[in-house]
Amino acid sequence: MDLAQANIGPGMAIYSRYSRVVESDGTSLKVCTALQLINLDLDEVLAEQEGQSDLETRWAIAWFEVYAMEEGPYGQAETLSKAKNTTIQNLVGARILEARAGKVRLLKPEEVSEKLRIEANAHLTAWEVMQCAIHALDKDGELAASNVLGHVGDLAGVVRDLAYRLYTICERKSWAQEALAYNMLVTSWPRISNFRLASPNVPFLPSSCPFCP
Repeated sequence: MDLAQANIGPGMAIYSRYSRVVESDGTSLKVCTALQLINLDLDEVLAEQEGQSDLETRWAIAWFEVYAMEEGPYGQAETLSKAKNTTIQNLVGARILEARAGKVRLLKPEEVSEKLRIEANAHLTAWEVMQCAIHALDKDGELAASNVLGHVGDLAGVVRDLAYRLYTICERKSWAQEALAYNMLVTSWPRISNFRLASPNVPFLPSSCPFCP
């Protein structure tokens, strides 16, 4: 489950294969620098996975990396939305952010909604599904989170990768409090998945999951 640790092993195996590794200026490459390079490689892989996400989720990742869940200027949000080929209106409609008084901020899991939208015309984003799953997991446990994710098919895999991406951002920036929710979803993922594997034909019960229709 820990991609960072899994990445370090092969990287350090290459580093330790030689009696000395040098920088471009001839100085010795220190172990801490080698670890930084290995982590940069992991960041590149995780960034490539963003291509699987919808436009609104890509915007949210970029915004989160700068502001986390804090407020930021509307003008910067709008500029970023153009770069990501979306609009502030789309982001508000997708239940990703709140925009008012010249400021915007990402909605917290508990602010998204009590129910996941699964109407035929609903544009579900990976970000919204992830927040709803985190809220369900925190409030009612792994079965509730499994019921949320069971409605979204292959999008669940994108949600898992998204949670890990956000966790690595938080870890790199030392945002311990923000990292908790994403770490909770990632570490619970095997058990959440097992609920669906154990009972693939069991209908979703609204009474057991207030987050599902």
